[in-house]
Amino acid sequence: MTMTAMFPGALRADAVSLSDPAAAFIASRSFDRPTLVVSRARVAAQYDALVAGLGEARIHYAVKANPAPEIIRTLVQKGARFDAASRGEIELCLGQGATGADISFGNTVKKPADIAYAHAHGVRLFAADSEAEIDKLAAHAPGCGVYLRVIVENSSADWPLSRKFGCARAALPALMDHARAKGVDVAGLSFHVGSQTRRPEFWNPVLDQIAELWHAGRAAGHDLRVLNLGGGFPATYEDEVMGPQSYAAAVMDSVRARFGAVPYIMAEPGRGLVAEAGHIVAEVLLVSRKSADDLHRWVYLDIGMFSGLAETMGEAIRYRIETPHDGAETGACILAGPSCDSADILYEQRPVMLPLALACGDRVVIRHCGAYTSSYSSVGFNGFPPLDVVVI
Repeated sequence: MTMTAMFPGALRADAVSLSDPAAAFIASRSFDRPTLVVSRARVAAQYDALVAGLGEARIHYAVKANPAPEIIRTLVQKGARFDAASRGEIELCLGQGATGADISFGNTVKKPADIAYAHAHGVRLFAADSEAEIDKLAAHAPGCGVYLRVIVENSSADWPLSRKFGCARAALPALMDHARAKGVDVAGLSFHVGSQTRRPEFWNPVLDQIAELWHAGRAAGHDLRVLNLGGGFPATYEDEVMGPQSYAAAVMDSVRARFGAVPYIMAEPGRGLVAEAGHIVAEVLLVSRKSADDLHRWVYLDIGMFSGLAETMGEAIRYRIETPHDGAETGACILAGPSCDSADILYEQRPVMLPLALACGDRVVIRHCGAYTSSYSSVGFNGFPPLDVVVI
C-alpha cells in the first residue's frame, strides 16, 4: 500500500482531515529548516481518550517526551498531573500552572539539592530503587512518599527499559524494610513495561510479576497504596496500533484482575499522548549510489540522528515518510542524516521503500514525531540548526 493510500492527500491542505491540524499546517506553508509541528488540539483529544480508557487511574504525563511549554499548559488545563525527571522539568511544570502536588519526581537518580527543591515546592511523591536514594529522601524530603521501582522481565516492548533503573525483585523486601527503618513512607511500587509496547496483552507477564510483589509487600505489613504503571502506551508508526481508549481500557482490566482495588493508580504516558500530534517537515539533500551496481540508493535528509531522530537508533522506531511522489514506483533506500558522523544513519538494516523519482530539494513529512524528537535534538552538532518547533 502506498503512503497516499494510507494517508490520502496528506501533502494537500484542502484534503487533510480536521483531526490532524499539524498536517494541515505543514501543507499550507513552506519551511527553510527541519521543523516539528505539534497540535495542542490533537494532544488534548489523545488525553481525553486515554482518560476514558484508564478509568480510575490518573495520568502523570512523562514530560521528557515533549517539554514544549504550550503542551504542558494545555495538559494543566485538562487536569493532568506530571512525571518529572529533573529539577528543570519541575520548574517547567510549575511555571505553566501545575502545583507541587500535581508532580511526581520519577527519576531514581537525583541530586540532594534537587530533592530539597522539589520538596520545598510541594512535591511529595518520589521514585527510588536503592538504599542510598532512600537515604537522600529521608534527609532532604522528610515526610515524603516513595514508590520503589522494580526491574521487570519478559518485556515485549519495541524499546525495553529494564537495565538502568529499578531494583531486582529479590531485593525489594529488604529495600522496603530499609525505607521503613529510615522513616520513609513506602507508598507503592513502580515499573515500566518498556516504550512502545504495541499490544495490551504484552503487559500481562509483567503485571503478574509486580502483583506477586505487591501482595507480598502488603502481607509483610507495608501500606502499599500507589501503583505506578509507568509508560509504554504506544503510537502508530510503521504499523497501526490499537486506539488509545481501547488500549488503556484493556490494560486496566488486566490491572484490576491482578491487584483488586488500589487507592491510587498512576499512568505515565509520553509517547502515547503526544507522538501522533506532531509531524516533522524536512528536505532531501542528496540521492546517490555508492557504485553503479549498488542495489540501494542513499537518501540524505537535512535532519538526522543528532537533530531529532535519535529514536531511529537500532531502528527501534520506524517512522512513516511521505513524499510528493507517493503512489509512483518505489525502490529500496538507506536513509541518513546530514552530519559528518558515520553513526548518523537512520535506516540501513531494513531499508525503506521510497519513490524512484525522489530528488534533491523534495520536501518530505515524517509522521507522528511529537514524542522524543525536540527533546533529543542537539544544540547544533556539526553546525546544523537544532530542530525548530511550532506548537499550534
